[in-house]
Amino acid sequence: MASDDELPYLPIQNLAERHPALTPFLAGSFLEAASVCLDQHYQPPTVFVLEDDNVEVIANTLWDIPDERTKAAWANQDDATRDGAYALAIATVELTRNLYAVRRAETRTGADYYIAPADQPLDDLENFFRLEVSGTHLDKSEVKRRLRIKARQAQQGNSNLPALAAVVGFGVKLVVIQTVDSAL
Repeated sequence: MASDDELPYLPIQNLAERHPALTPFLAGSFLEAASVCLDQHYQPPTVFVLEDDNVEVIANTLWDIPDERTKAAWANQDDATRDGAYALAIATVELTRNLYAVRRAETRTGADYYIAPADQPLDDLENFFRLEVSGTHLDKSEVKRRLRIKARQAQQGNSNLPALAAVVGFGVKLVVIQTVDSAL
């Protein structure tokens, strides 16, 4: 097994530089939320398991320790967990699948973002995937339960594009990605 120094880093910093759907302010907001969530459990860096369709990748996760002002700004646990999960889920599909957030998904599509390979035209949804995201601070069984819920939500979405469901388990150092079966 590789030492922690040899592991890839989960690329949660500077997401806007690589993901057209994220402005610098939005990506910074997601990173702040992630740092608050991560700070509740760990010191940087920490190792996360990225489970993508049952294939595991181990990655270091590095963030700046949030100051008291940042913690106060993200005192709403639900908002911080949701937005922090966006950062880790988007970074995970970048690292494991070389897919990038290219557009925010419309309401009722069963997704939060459209993702695609970097070389895809941004005005052609045909080769995009949908990404549905959730986050939790609870145990692995809650991560798996939410994954089933998010997969069902993506299946029932008003879109025929293929989908991925992602759940970030902040409390268990786990990000799980699952390809969603299109059949209901």
